[in-house]
Amino acid sequence: MEELDGEPTVTLIPGVNSKKNQMCFDWGPGEMLVCETSFNKKEKSEMVPSCPFIYIIRKDVDVYSQILRKLFNESHGIFLGLQRIDEELTGKSRKSQLVRVSKNYRSVIRACMEEMHQVAIAAKDPANGRQFSSQVSILSAMELIWNLCEILFIEVAPAGPLLLHLLDWVRLHVCEVDSLSADVLGSENPSKHDSFWNLVTILVLQGRLDEARQMLSKEADASPASAGICRIMGDLMRTMPILSPGNTQTLTELELKWQHWHEECERYLQDSTFATSPHLESLLKIMLGDEAALLEQKELLSNWYHFLVTRLLYSNPTVKPIDLHYYAQSSLDLFLGGESSPEPLDNILLAAFEFDIHQVIKECSIALSNWWFVAHLTDLLDHCKLLQSHNLYFGSNMREFLLLEYASGLFAHPSLWQLGVDYFDYCPELGRVSLELHIERIPLNTEQKALKVLRICEQRQMTEQVRSICKILAMRAVRNNRLGSALSWSIRAKDAAFATLVSDRFLRDYCERGCFSDLDLIDNLGPAMMLSDRLTFLGKYREFHRMYGEKRFADAASLLLSLMTSRIAPRSFWMTLLTDALPLLEQKQVIFSAEQTYELMRCLEDLTSRRPVHGESDTEQLQDDDIETTKVEMLRLSLARNLARAIIREGSLEGS
Repeated sequence: MEELDGEPTVTLIPGVNSKKNQMCFDWGPGEMLVCETSFNKKEKSEMVPSCPFIYIIRKDVDVYSQILRKLFNESHGIFLGLQRIDEELTGKSRKSQLVRVSKNYRSVIRACMEEMHQVAIAAKDPANGRQFSSQVSILSAMELIWNLCEILFIEVAPAGPLLLHLLDWVRLHVCEVDSLSADVLGSENPSKHDSFWNLVTILVLQGRLDEARQMLSKEADASPASAGICRIMGDLMRTMPILSPGNTQTLTELELKWQHWHEECERYLQDSTFATSPHLESLLKIMLGDEAALLEQKELLSNWYHFLVTRLLYSNPTVKPIDLHYYAQSSLDLFLGGESSPEPLDNILLAAFEFDIHQVIKECSIALSNWWFVAHLTDLLDHCKLLQSHNLYFGSNMREFLLLEYASGLFAHPSLWQLGVDYFDYCPELGRVSLELHIERIPLNTEQKALKVLRICEQRQMTEQVRSICKILAMRAVRNNRLGSALSWSIRAKDAAFATLVSDRFLRDYCERGCFSDLDLIDNLGPAMMLSDRLTFLGKYREFHRMYGEKRFADAASLLLSLMTSRIAPRSFWMTLLTDALPLLEQKQVIFSAEQTYELMRCLEDLTSRRPVHGESDTEQLQDDDIETTKVEMLRLSLARNLARAIIREGSLEGS
């Protein structure tokens, strides 16, 4: 079993005194309901809670941020693209694709960070401004960590190019120098600006030596007395050996050149060449990698990882990845100097420099406010085949566990749940089960939303969920007296019992109004009418009316008789069917044969002689009701007349 991270953080609920009164709570998939109870062991007389509110505590509030929603939406497409990367790709082609995916993720983070920064500046409420600024800091830290992981774990840069990547990393995330440069260069006399030497120093600390040389040339132009030493410093900057991306020289050649250049810098320092200019002498010490000189520039370096990269640039530019952890730890210790403890961000970066991927993910999970970062970073690293051996003790691997947590958080949002579906799809172990559990909890507020959920379930052959959703929609349609919609949903759910109930409602409405509603649906039932006997009867009874309207009396009579003799029609509807037979019995042409007439007579006598079935209100008082008695007498008379005509007609045909 894995070690615990210690006590969880305490969430304080305003207005609730948990020490004095007991709390009750109820868990949900993405939130928890908390309230104060009137139960108190010590003071039983006090039965009224002091805080009469119910609080909703959400574990992932970031999904409700409008700006962060863009992060979730944009990264969803990148995530899907990553899952479709061809597994057959190997070597450089696969690596380049994975690096491209990583850069896409970072660009989304940076876009959200910049938008959040603009919102923070424009915020009128100071509290909102602080909240947005806090989010900017979190997004900045996320991109900083991701960028470093990209360099170390995805690019897997070797010695030489590694330092170039780290320099770009620092320059990207320590960007105050650009505004400072614009401020200095925008002045009338840049070399006399108060921040001129600070700017030159920062440029040197970031390895931007070409820009530093340009600034020194302005100092040389403005002060002829120092032009000579400025030119010497400029030459040292120009000749510093750096492995550029297009350079073909080997590491050994670079180390020899760098050693020669370093010795030349040492000679200038020993000869006190720059003794007349403390600023230039300080720059020379920095370029020699002097730790004391570097630590004097703490304010300009601003953080220990900037100090680390500058230290490597001027003391070991061909550092190997395996040695990074040593330099990182010592740089952190030197920079903090025992005056303060490392922040969570420091621990995460230190774990990355130690190539401890699992510790990076663990620390990020604890420090960050949502699962987006760790879920997507872990998924990307898993595609880099870096997490294959790490399975969790509760039946899932780390990638799947984090994706499940992230997707669960998305399902707490009224619209982002649709993104969560795709994340569950790519969790082979527990994704299907989790999706089934979460999708059942989605409130079907509108039919449009219900159709979206239904389509998702049908695409994934989630039969039980499809049936459940269709039943819910059918019940809702029945309550709103939309029988056509209710019948359609019950057929889609393949729910025979509910289809029978809706069919009965259709028949009851027909008896009351004398016509059918939703004729298009009933006319086009097709094979669906076989779902239940009552639905079959409804479809066939509508077919009888259609035949009658088309004056196909013989076919209509045969169908009507078969509905009664097959006992598919409910007994409560027999009188209606017999009444429908009256116009056919009174036709000039004999429609019902003698045998068919006998069958109708038998049905009529069966209906009038048997005791009414409980609950069938149409026949409960058949004998006593004058109207029903009149109907029965009319039917008997018509049947007798039709029987006589049929016997005569059939006898005449036999005689001829």
